Amino acid sequence: MVCTSCIRSVIVQAGHIGISTRGGLPSSGFVRAVRSGLALDRPWNCKIRTGIKMMVDTGAMENQEPVVDMTVEKEDDGGIASGGWKSEDGKLSCGYSSFRGKRVTMEDFYDIKTSKIDGETICMFGIFDGHGGSRAAEYLKEHLFDNLMKHPQFMTDTKLAISGTYQQTDVEFLESERDTFRDDGSTASTAVLVGSHLFVANVGDSRTVISKAGKAIPLSEDHKPNRSDERKRIENAGGVVMWAGTWRVGGVLAMSRAFGNRMLKQFVVAEPEIQDQEIDEEFELLVLASDGLWDVVPNEDAVSLARGEEEPEAAARKLTEAAFTRGSADNITCIVVKFNHNRIGSTVMEDQRQNSD
Repeated sequence: MVCTSCIRSVIVQAGHIGISTRGGLPSSGFVRAVRSGLALDRPWNCKIRTGIKMMVDTGAMENQEPVVDMTVEKEDDGGIASGGWKSEDGKLSCGYSSFRGKRVTMEDFYDIKTSKIDGETICMFGIFDGHGGSRAAEYLKEHLFDNLMKHPQFMTDTKLAISGTYQQTDVEFLESERDTFRDDGSTASTAVLVGSHLFVANVGDSRTVISKAGKAIPLSEDHKPNRSDERKRIENAGGVVMWAGTWRVGGVLAMSRAFGNRMLKQFVVAEPEIQDQEIDEEFELLVLASDGLWDVVPNEDAVSLARGEEEPEAAARKLTEAAFTRGSADNITCIVVKFNHNRIGSTVMEDQRQNSD
């Protein structure tokens, strides 16, 4: 069990929060109603930011194409950072949206990367929700997928590679922060698509939900301290789960797994739970989001709202704005991935028609 003095020490430590400013207010019709009620960290007439960067992993295998960061980001006058991407063959498209919301600081990060290995297309999508500061989430955006692509068993045993990479990246993050006074942490909810095989991994309370034949199916389960298996794991490790407004590890942290959180690391692990699925024509879209969305938008509503938009970028923005109007008090970030099965069929037919001509 954790002694009372240790818990108090952790509570004090957790109170020192790092600051990362980013975001503003959404640009929908509800802006005027809330504009005067929120603190802004920059002028209302925010500038547009666009850009794309290509990162080459020199340590990767010879038959791997460069890893490309697909987050071409633009930020509108309301402070919603968003963008979209489509694969060259039209089989896959995605959109993303990120908004500071009512929080003073922005601690959400997201990442989208693509590459090819042995001619197999690799796509990676990630949501990282920081707590106690932004550094852990930012570190995951900078390193997690790059580390995964370097894993020697990434193509032969993807599930093993994901599990090992998550935990090793956590070790490396803690090592990089050993001389600082910060003790922040982060969730990670990621979807890795290797050809037509999907691997969804989760640490913390961000979540990934898929729409299959119109039905919302969660592909991750939130890591909450009062989950019976999580509570047992924590208590077996000598920790305590206490009620402090909500169930918390040591009375401090409202999730039972996370990256970082050095003071609670014995109990708050970064070992992911992983689900794998073979993508077929019933799979319509994928929604990954931080708890700023899931706190106020049920899985079924998220899927319904996303399915109502033709373009995934519009779907991601719609979800972000819906969470805000429903009262989310957190940062809100989501990625919508659409599987364009009709596009696959039409592309094949078009190729056949051109060949016959």
